[in-house]
Amino acid sequence: MVNTMPDDVEDIKKKKMEDMQNKSSAPDHPIVATDDNIEELTQTYPLLLVDFWAEWCMPCKMYAPTLEEFAKDMKGKVAVAKLNVDENRATATKYQTMSIPTTILFKDGKPVDKVIGAVPKERLVQLVERYME
Repeated sequence: MVNTMPDDVEDIKKKKMEDMQNKSSAPDHPIVATDDNIEELTQTYPLLLVDFWAEWCMPCKMYAPTLEEFAKDMKGKVAVAKLNVDENRATATKYQTMSIPTTILFKDGKPVDKVIGAVPKERLVQLVERYME
């Protein structure tokens, strides 16, 4: 079949495809989730692990390095986000976050699993692997 599209249209199409792939590729570090962007994040990343935390929470502080390491290890597979419950009460309330840290896994925009407390990285890997395609 002969390509009848002008080169510039083909270039634009190729760039759009690359942009879409890069947009959904999970970063190697936790990103900040807020009341304003949580819906966009759950739609952007097919798998999104959200840590609900607070600055005053000592277990949350102890859990942070685990999430950092997990994000590096799972780069491109699952995105990790951190949501401060004190600054984003609407989202914390929406997902019934009663204890922190609470980690919720979203798949295709919907919450599919939840872990309460600071858990080891291996537990997070097990959690996420159940939902990978």
